Amino acid sequence: MNLSDFYTEAQQRFEWIRSHRRWLHAHPELSFNEYNTRDYIMSVLEKLGLQPRVVARTGVTATIGSGTRCVALRADIDALPIEEQTGLPFASTNKGVMHACGHDFHTAMLLGAAALLCEAADQLNGRVLLIFQPGEEKSPGGASLVIAEGILQEFRPEAIFGQHVYPEAPTGTVQIAAGPIMASADELYWTLRGKGTHAAQPHRGANPIRAAAELIIHLDGVVQQSRNPLHPALLTITAIQGGTATNIIPHVVQLKGTLRSFNDQWRRSMWNRIIAQSKVLCALYDVECNVDIVEGYPPLICDSGATSHVEEVAKRVIGSQNIYPFEPKLWAEDFAFYAQQIPAAFWMLGCRPPEREHMPGLHSPHFTPDEAALPLGSALLAAAAMAWLSS
Repeated sequence: MNLSDFYTEAQQRFEWIRSHRRWLHAHPELSFNEYNTRDYIMSVLEKLGLQPRVVARTGVTATIGSGTRCVALRADIDALPIEEQTGLPFASTNKGVMHACGHDFHTAMLLGAAALLCEAADQLNGRVLLIFQPGEEKSPGGASLVIAEGILQEFRPEAIFGQHVYPEAPTGTVQIAAGPIMASADELYWTLRGKGTHAAQPHRGANPIRAAAELIIHLDGVVQQSRNPLHPALLTITAIQGGTATNIIPHVVQLKGTLRSFNDQWRRSMWNRIIAQSKVLCALYDVECNVDIVEGYPPLICDSGATSHVEEVAKRVIGSQNIYPFEPKLWAEDFAFYAQQIPAAFWMLGCRPPEREHMPGLHSPHFTPDEAALPLGSALLAAAAMAWLSS
């Protein structure tokens, strides 16, 4: 089968792929609770003649082909705690849960790729490892759990490929880049304990709100002063909670935020700096400060060789005029854990209807990606795997 034939075959299977996407969309499940999703995926794979098995409790793996060489394909399967507002006839039937990040697309496209590869199994020069991964949206990330179970050591894939629907680009296009394309993402929590008092007698207390205000400004400066200006990074405070009345200075204020960077070494050096300087600054106001940093996903760094491979495959499938460079984002993606272990390539698949200039973005309750992107996503995954094993 020529690589371009995968796209033709996928288009002929459009209704089949779309039916799976719509079932998945109507039955979303939150991270690490994707039990029905897992069972559905296993049922589809069994009907294709495969022998799926459970990984990381709610994930699924299966292999196609035989031989010592192996390449892996990954899709994430979890949804988000969002109340859907699309009005689609196949909208979520699980209240407060929605596939607002396109993981229903990712899963359906990998099922489509599995069907294409099963048809071409006698042409595979090795095995394709399918990874339907749970928990991408929630720390510690399902990828870390899949790796911890020894899947990569067992099958020893030479490379791994993944993709993400991208509403900022039109359907029929692909954006891809080597090097760091997404950031690390750590969760930060501050608890500031002062001494509550009447607002008219501030000298009798220790105001944690005042300390919090100064701390927010100070931390922004810490990041700016400590990073190389050529290396993007940010610390964003996203929540501040404290106080209940207009005339009472509270005892406690809590802050939440995120630290993001493409540089893993710098990121780790910042943890101690944030903790130390937060404590010192708050102490100036006689406020005690406790900082809790929850380590998140590492930066996603795509291998140059694997990325070049996918670019060439994509050109053969849809033409070079539809391939564009991807501008790195300070988003986070737990596919980064795989990229730490083996050569990896991750690309963005356009899913905005061509007739529209804009559409609701990822994590929006109105997110409605163009289903016409489904066959291309399946074809690219299948072709990337086939071509890698043929190289």
